[in-house]
Amino acid sequence: MTTTASGAARASSQVPATADSAFVRAARGGAVPHTPVWFMRQAGRSLPEYRKVREGIPMLESCRRPELVAEITLQPVRRHGVDAAIFFSDIVVPIAAAGIDLDIVAGTGPVIAEPIRTAADVERLRPITIDDVSFVDEAVRLLTAELGATPLIGFAGAPFTLASYLIEGGPSRTYTRTKAMMYGAPDLWNALLDRLADITHEFLRVQIAAGVSAVQLFDSWAGALSEADYRHYVLPHSRKVLSGLADAGVPRIHFGVGTALLLGAMGEAGADVVGVDWRTPLDVAVTQVGAGKAVQGNLDPAVLFAPWPVVEQHVRRILGEGRAAPGHVFNLGHGVLPDTDPDVLTRVVELVHTASAR
Repeated sequence: MTTTASGAARASSQVPATADSAFVRAARGGAVPHTPVWFMRQAGRSLPEYRKVREGIPMLESCRRPELVAEITLQPVRRHGVDAAIFFSDIVVPIAAAGIDLDIVAGTGPVIAEPIRTAADVERLRPITIDDVSFVDEAVRLLTAELGATPLIGFAGAPFTLASYLIEGGPSRTYTRTKAMMYGAPDLWNALLDRLADITHEFLRVQIAAGVSAVQLFDSWAGALSEADYRHYVLPHSRKVLSGLADAGVPRIHFGVGTALLLGAMGEAGADVVGVDWRTPLDVAVTQVGAGKAVQGNLDPAVLFAPWPVVEQHVRRILGEGRAAPGHVFNLGHGVLPDTDPDVLTRVVELVHTASAR
């Protein structure tokens, strides 16, 4: 196969049924019959059917089996009746495809065999093509055929978050090596993030060409930065990814954790929707993310462990705050926690739909 994902994406067109869905309409700031809802990490350990189908299969291997990916992605749609599916994968899949030796270790997360610390290390990151992630292309096509009018969200990790894994060698609480390179070797830093932006852009193009209805860029660790550092060291690379998808014809979502001080800068990166974690009320976030942008969020995942009247109170509050935005996609302020009762998630979907019915 020689056709690039970029060319294929430009030639593709939105499926009319998903373009008219509540999720896509809300992401574009259009009128909706009800506030759409989906949950980050809705396909995962909170579901017994997920644990059963994943039993004995390593995470990275699970991401490379199209039929398994399709089954896992569909599970929360069947169970909860959410308004969108999120493609089951991991943010390190494209960098593994780019030649990095890594593993996703249960209980730890991504672990990099040889962390990136030098210019020679950066050279080990090669560009990817659709052939490198053909399993993603296949899984998306399986899913869009099965989902019909329900939108599928593709996703990727943002350059900063990917860089932090690559430099630290795994998850970090302090990002010491990451910031040391950022501050102390800016040329090396920019070379690494520029290469990661290209890889991320192509990975999202593959998903768009295969038929996803929207994409989300996760910058999970951006909250470790000041606004000034984010603007100087990170924003240009995230903008390269998101603005580079302006011609793709699908809504672009940008999300990070602990980003209350960064929402304005993140809104400038080129997304149509800014995801907001639970720390910032949505009606406040609307004043920060920039005119005309929809918001996504932002129920604290821990609230789901409280008695139902408390959950209901918080859901209704967030729906009220979300009315200040041109469009609102209800979600959590981060991912579903593994011990969450799935029945509570189902009840939240039902409440969002009924309480927000127009």
